[in-house]
Amino acid sequence: MIEQFQFDIQTPGRATINVTGEIEQLVRKSGINSGICHVFIHHTSASLIITENADSDVRTDLENYLSKLVLDGDPHYLHDQEGPDDMAAHIRSVLTQNEISIPITDGTLALGTWQGIFLWEHRIHPHRRKLTVTCNGNN
Repeated sequence: MIEQFQFDIQTPGRATINVTGEIEQLVRKSGINSGICHVFIHHTSASLIITENADSDVRTDLENYLSKLVLDGDPHYLHDQEGPDDMAAHIRSVLTQNEISIPITDGTLALGTWQGIFLWEHRIHPHRRKLTVTCNGNN
């Protein structure tokens, strides 16, 4: 059995947004008891991560580290049509990921105790982001 859903998230700009709850709701709606949940983001300047869900300092540290690794407005970038964060956002998304898969066990996401699924917005300004969630398995 396969069920597929799409939803949009309005981001506030550069930030990590917890989307675990929305995805868990879709897994329940799918009726799948055992299988896999695949999540895909339809953008090249935002990404998906699974990381610490209890202490927001972890996500702050990730952002601080990536900000030092990938500089906004680096003069070596050729692609800057949408501003100084344009190419940096593309590099950030390539270094992270645009899709993740999580097991479904007993009708729920089989995440670890401290894991959450986050959309990581790499642009400075707010954007509307589209995600596709595909649940595949047995009911």
